[in-house]
Amino acid sequence: MSKIGKKPVDIVSGVTVQVEADQVVVKGPKGELTAPILPGIKVETKDNQVQVSPLNNQRQTRAYHGLVRSLIENHVIGVTKGYQKTLKLVGTGYRAKAAGQNVSVTVGFSHPVEIKPLTGVTLKVEGNDTIHVSGADKQAVGQMAAQIRAIRPPEPYKGKGIRYEDEVVSRKPGKTAVG
Repeated sequence: MSKIGKKPVDIVSGVTVQVEADQVVVKGPKGELTAPILPGIKVETKDNQVQVSPLNNQRQTRAYHGLVRSLIENHVIGVTKGYQKTLKLVGTGYRAKAAGQNVSVTVGFSHPVEIKPLTGVTLKVEGNDTIHVSGADKQAVGQMAAQIRAIRPPEPYKGKGIRYEDEVVSRKPGKTAVG
């Protein structure tokens, strides 16, 4: 049995969890999210807790056990607190500008790059060099942040590019002149 899967998920006040045939619907103040119930997994709610258990002892079912429990927990946290990732633009002339819901970044290309947020994700620009990606769905927030970072990932020689706020870029020494 999965160590993570055995733990019950606490349902916080203001959140409703509804178990349907093939999915779990989590509703809260920040929105509504659905998590799939994968084959061989049983999900039930009682006493303000969600309990996930496997129906058999097959390898794939044991793998799904912890996954389904983690997805439900992430959705409960998402509809109450939400998730946020912060990206920094590092480099001379690198800047971000809000344009309605979209964000326009200038990162050394001949044109500014327009970023459209995924559904359920909001983008906020702070100053000229910081982009905040926030939303209720942890997967969508991470995907949006990864797509923004992929526009110009940090390079190892000067450290220029778009990076996560807490990311450390290991720098390489450049060429040295041979006398």
